[in-house]
Amino acid sequence: MIAQLSGKLIQKQPSTVIIDVGGVGYDVTIPLSTFYELGEPGTEVSLKIHTHVREDALQLFGFWTGREKEIFLKLTSVSGVGPKLAITMLSGLPAPELIAAITNDDLARLTSIPGVGRKTAERVVVELRDKLAAISLEAHEAERSASRELAAGDAVVREDTIAALIALGYPKAIAERAVSFAMREEGERTIEAVLKRALRRLSG
Repeated sequence: MIAQLSGKLIQKQPSTVIIDVGGVGYDVTIPLSTFYELGEPGTEVSLKIHTHVREDALQLFGFWTGREKEIFLKLTSVSGVGPKLAITMLSGLPAPELIAAITNDDLARLTSIPGVGRKTAERVVVELRDKLAAISLEAHEAERSASRELAAGDAVVREDTIAALIALGYPKAIAERAVSFAMREEGERTIEAVLKRALRRLSG
C-alpha cells in the first residue's frame, strides 16, 4: 500500500492533485485544508497517503499532516461514513474545529457540513467522541513539548533565513511565507537546509 508520496506537483484543484513521482502521475484526492498548504504547480510536495482499495477501483487520499490522516481514518471507521464524506468533513471544518465539534457533541456544527445528516453526525459523535478527545490531548501535549524544545533554535533559523532571502532581493512578506513552508517540510532545520527548500519553492 502507498503510505506517502513525495514528488513534483503537476496540477492542483481544491479536491484533487496530480503528483509526479519518477515520471508517474498519481491522482490524489485531498481535503481543502491540504489544498491551502500546497505551493504552485512545479514545486515539490510530500503528502501522507491512504490507499483505499475497492473491487472496481484503487483511490489515493492525501493529507498534509499525519494528524489529518488519522482523523480521516477514524471517520471512515464509522458506519455510513465513506472516504469521500470523510474528506468533505475535513474540508468543511479545520481539523481542530472538527475534533471540537465531535468531542463537544455539537451536532449543529457537524450538520452544517454538506452531506452530513443528523443521524450520521450522531453516529460520529457516539463512536469517536472519546477517541478524538484522546487524539486532541496527545497532540496538544506533543505540540507543547516540541515548542519548548525547538522554539529557541527555530526562531534563530527562521529569522536568519528570512534575512538571507531579503538580501537576495525577495520582499519580506514573500520571504516569510516561503520560510514558513520550508520549516514545515521534512528535513534538516539548519539555515542552509531551510534556505535551500525556501529557494526551491520560490523558484517553482
